[in-house]
Amino acid sequence: MIDVHCHIINGIDDGCRTIEESIETVKNLKSLGFSKIVLTPHYLYDSKYCANNKEKKDKFNTLKKEIEKENIDIDLYLGNEIYINYHIEDLVKDKEIHPMNNTKYLLIELSMYNEIQNVEDYLYELKVKGFIPVIAHPERYLYFQKDYKKMDRLYDSGVLFQCNYGSIIGQYGKDAKKLLKYALKKDMVTFMATDIHRPNTELVNSFDKAVKKIIKIVGEKRFKEITEKNALKMINNEEIEHE
Repeated sequence: MIDVHCHIINGIDDGCRTIEESIETVKNLKSLGFSKIVLTPHYLYDSKYCANNKEKKDKFNTLKKEIEKENIDIDLYLGNEIYINYHIEDLVKDKEIHPMNNTKYLLIELSMYNEIQNVEDYLYELKVKGFIPVIAHPERYLYFQKDYKKMDRLYDSGVLFQCNYGSIIGQYGKDAKKLLKYALKKDMVTFMATDIHRPNTELVNSFDKAVKKIIKIVGEKRFKEITEKNALKMINNEEIEHE
């Protein structure tokens, strides 16, 4: 499996606080069956979570060296979870934010609570400029939970969806769990990810349960697509078919 959304780089956002926590988290993901991880620290424009690419890469390279010292056989890549803003293209050019493994794919977070007006138009503009928006954990957004058609419309606009394993076991509440089941049944999910922030979380202990629940809904073949094959295509900057 390949994880495409996590907060493992230490001291850069609300994720791991120390390099020791980062290493322990990587070990945990390795034990769960992950062979590759895209590290995606938060980027919130004009906030304390806005480290530029140099700072991210420095910490990323330090973590890679420590992982190699400990002989942990896992591949690490760099990305960002970008909170939606209207400067994304410029921020990429200015090397402030990091596309997923320097590809055309961008992991974008929307507001949890308030629907953003004209967001589909802006995401379409990004696509015209050559980017591929991947929406982080749409099942967690309250306005989608209240009206599934809003989620349908955004997906139909051509963006990709990344959902969280934890949602299927109720980590984010019953409404997120229900909406993820809906998205899985409709084949709207392109990627599954951990969104892990710390070493010892509920997800680590319940991961096998989450996997079984997802496979029960989508089957083994589709599970492999959304947990490995699509992620590998993203890492390699290849096209992913929009269902």
